[in-house]
Amino acid sequence: MTHPLDRPVWNALTTRQSDLAEGDARAVRLAEDYGVFVAARDGTAESLAAMAALIPPGGELWTIEAERFALPPGTVAVKEAPLAQMVAEALTPAEPPRFEIQPLGDDDAQEMFTLARLTEPGPYNARTHRLGDFVGVKVGGQLVAMAGERMRPTGFTEVSGVCTHPDHRGRGYAGALMRVVTQRILDRGETPFLHSYASNAGAIALYESLGFRWRNDIHATVVRSA
Repeated sequence: MTHPLDRPVWNALTTRQSDLAEGDARAVRLAEDYGVFVAARDGTAESLAAMAALIPPGGELWTIEAERFALPPGTVAVKEAPLAQMVAEALTPAEPPRFEIQPLGDDDAQEMFTLARLTEPGPYNARTHRLGDFVGVKVGGQLVAMAGERMRPTGFTEVSGVCTHPDHRGRGYAGALMRVVTQRILDRGETPFLHSYASNAGAIALYESLGFRWRNDIHATVVRSA
């Protein structure tokens, strides 16, 4: 038996987020408006072929796995990257922020999408904000920072979508927003987790300062049809 977080996409889309899954018992992907993640049930030829069939023409999908499966026939890897997967059992103590943190929702969707495309915190589609609770900081009525939730395997919720407009960095927004999101997950009796590119020492240092600790090495692979 593998740990649920070794296969976060499969374990989310076949349990708590199955209503957002497309595919069948062999392979599933997150609905297109919500994201680009896909997972096969296992490494059998049948499952890999089913996964390949979910890749849209001319498009790409991401796998997030502790162990890498062989690529499905007829597909190529556009990008591969090692990730650090981190979890938090508790937050480190901190002073309350000196700025207002606001809930975000459908009324903020366009601004959230624009900010994510500008800062590239990871894959972000038109309805990614509906995957969980998001919070943000606005300056002069403009959204300048946000953080929220993404994959939700049973007992766990991923902290994701963390980004700050380049003109407003260095003010503690990201850390404060992550604290709100993480504490809400802990209050629900779940374990918060996140992924960072293994080479991003600055981000990993921030997450460690909040109370996150390394759990496992994870591989991200971006796949498209050959």
